[in-house]
Amino acid sequence: MSKKNLVVIGYGGMGGWHVQHALDSDVVTLLGVYDIDPARNALAESRGIHAYATYDEVLADDRVDMITVAIPNDSHEAVCIRAMEAGKHVICEKPVTLSCESLQRMCEASRRTGRVFSVHQNRRWDVDYLAMQQLADSGEIGEVIRIESRIHGSRGIPSDWRGIKKYGGGMLYDWGIHLIDQVMLVIPEPVVQVGCAFDHITNKEVDDGFRLELTFASGKTAYVEVGTYNFIAMPRFYMRAQKGTALITDWREPCQVVKCKYWHESEVLPVETAAGLTKTMAPRDEVTTDTYRLERPTSDVHTYYRNFTAAMDGTATQLVTHPQMMRVLQVIEAAFDAAENNRIVTCHI
Repeated sequence: MSKKNLVVIGYGGMGGWHVQHALDSDVVTLLGVYDIDPARNALAESRGIHAYATYDEVLADDRVDMITVAIPNDSHEAVCIRAMEAGKHVICEKPVTLSCESLQRMCEASRRTGRVFSVHQNRRWDVDYLAMQQLADSGEIGEVIRIESRIHGSRGIPSDWRGIKKYGGGMLYDWGIHLIDQVMLVIPEPVVQVGCAFDHITNKEVDDGFRLELTFASGKTAYVEVGTYNFIAMPRFYMRAQKGTALITDWREPCQVVKCKYWHESEVLPVETAAGLTKTMAPRDEVTTDTYRLERPTSDVHTYYRNFTAAMDGTATQLVTHPQMMRVLQVIEAAFDAAENNRIVTCHI
């Protein structure tokens, strides 16, 4: 398969990441970048990267096979649709757009033009998530009952467009889009209830944190939390299953597993607490469980671009599909409804 010619639209934080990613890629060749800010284009040129003068110039360049869009969220739809109509395949940064209606128009443009279109769900290649996904898929500790996913920081929300509502700012769009995608892959069932609460500690315009509860069709549940003012972070992942529990304290740490070998103990000795005895909460006899750490999964972030370019050639199915993109955005919309109206949203997503 020959390399595909790529232009990155937007040369900011993630745009710069995609530029470097392309330079290191075995499936794409970077033709250049375009940014509406002349200073960013000048910076690209100073680094030896061609900067297009206008977006029209990008679309008119017949050498361009695909573009990656890394601009503020509210501008994604128009830029992506124009590119597909000009014959370019499109990768869009997350969140792909700000409403399901908007996403529907983008997916329709993909079908109408025959161009491949996807969102960059790069967090599917995080090794902490992969450890949980692989453990759940293996059935090693039985069927998953509940998964909890948290990202905690202490610097507040970034002081850029992420703090402005009209640009699609806020942590639900910024980090929630990834974490919701992950837990919905771990528990691949319809979501039937959504509850959500927002934090506005450092930013009154958009959420600088949220707490999201999902209930699935079988009764399994997922909890997703993002905080930007947490000076003591809670564990990254906590997963309960029928035959054990898994824990990842930090995304740099391995997965710890406690697996139940047999449920019943011949005799349970009560433990004395400050105000009395309890058998219910007494520690298990260690002979009834196995405690171990999982080997960290291997991951290659270049897999996403390899899959996307193979889909362009018709030799692979997209890893991040349109129905998956739509389901995540439907949960996001339900979460906004739940948080803003202080209610539990009943649904079938």
